[in-house]
Amino acid sequence: MAEPRTSRATFAAGCFWGVEETFRAIDGVLEVAVGYTGGHAEQPTYELVCSGQSGHAEAVEVVYDPERVEYERLLEAFWRSHDPTQLNRQGPDVGEQYRSAIFFHDEAQREAAEASKRQLEESGKLAAPVATVIAPADEFWRAEEYHQRYFAKQRGGGLPGFFRSGAG
Repeated sequence: MAEPRTSRATFAAGCFWGVEETFRAIDGVLEVAVGYTGGHAEQPTYELVCSGQSGHAEAVEVVYDPERVEYERLLEAFWRSHDPTQLNRQGPDVGEQYRSAIFFHDEAQREAAEASKRQLEESGKLAAPVATVIAPADEFWRAEEYHQRYFAKQRGGGLPGFFRSGAG
């Protein structure tokens, strides 16, 4: 059996723990890692990112099979996984590290992300403007191992209710 062709997608939507689980639930997603991207420090740590001094966002890197799931489906999950109108925050988490961002890996992803954002803005579903940034993918620094699959480790695999609806 042939190895599936894979693509990468990178998203930041607040605290990466729930976002990771949202993408893990999608058929065709092969791997999800939490980490840091979009900043200026080399080999950032959780403490450095949380200090707000590295410029990084908490993010997820999604490896997916484009034969089984389209990038547009991942964008839909991204929009539903958080409040894209909040600037540099998600709920009680405040700071640039919690910003909403789509980091594109190629021109097709950039175009799809921009079209998706424009469609959401024009839909009238949101009470405020979309604050999500669309930027080229930068180096992705995998977070410390204790952050990977955090909810599964802490709650025996259960996903908190406020994230379940975003995975659909």
